[in-house]
Amino acid sequence: MLAATPLGEIGDASARLRSALETADVVAAEDTRRTRSLASALGIHIGGRVISFYDQVEAARLPGLVEAVASGKTVLLVTDAGMPSVSDPGYRLVDACITAGLRVTCLPGPSAVTTALALSGLPVERFCFDGFAPRKPGPRKAFFRDLLHEPRACVFFEAPHRLADCLADAVGVLGPLRRAAVCRELTKTYEEVKRGTLGELAAWAAEGVRGEISVVLEGAAPVVHDPASFVDMVNRRVDDGERLKDACAAVGSEFGVSKRELYEAVLAAR
Repeated sequence: MLAATPLGEIGDASARLRSALETADVVAAEDTRRTRSLASALGIHIGGRVISFYDQVEAARLPGLVEAVASGKTVLLVTDAGMPSVSDPGYRLVDACITAGLRVTCLPGPSAVTTALALSGLPVERFCFDGFAPRKPGPRKAFFRDLLHEPRACVFFEAPHRLADCLADAVGVLGPLRRAAVCRELTKTYEEVKRGTLGELAAWAAEGVRGEISVVLEGAAPVVHDPASFVDMVNRRVDDGERLKDACAAVGSEFGVSKRELYEAVLAAR
């Protein structure tokens, strides 16, 4: 059983999370101290065995946890904040249980991803989640190049001490006018959401930022192609023996141009 834990506001803990912490036979926690502190803040007692389950011990713990589930015990997996498996430990245990034919369920709740999207003020009907931005400049710039023409909003996490460099790289690749939102300390006392262009946000972050950071990047505006610019490409395919209609369909599909408009452009150019 996976369970989401509060991002910061203790009142976001669900009644089902409270019950699961009290009754689970085994609680696998990313940080056992933080999970015990959570239980204390909720005024409850963890009834089962508490074991650590973080990246470095995940592989070693899997067989024992799968065996516990197979024997009929309830195993509860929680991370420090938010939903397990989302840039946190969890998916390997889920996969191992599924492979073993064991039931897996989830207690829904807080998530920094959806909270940041909702607060961003950007169009987020369609979005992608990219985990943490790469640490080093080269891979980070490549990360933004992949988003240059991405039409969906993108949400990703960043460490506060790398945020200024990250946003500066985003400006260098995506330009200063792409809109974004930086969400800091979500649900906590000092929650802050800065909205603006990448240029504005990079200038703000240059002064230094603290706290847990989620960034939402606006999707790229659709690129409108002029069919006339693809006439030569179509003609080259025709010269190579391809039928005009087939060449228009192939080029139109590759570059997102109406094959009818492309066909008419070719005829008009003759």
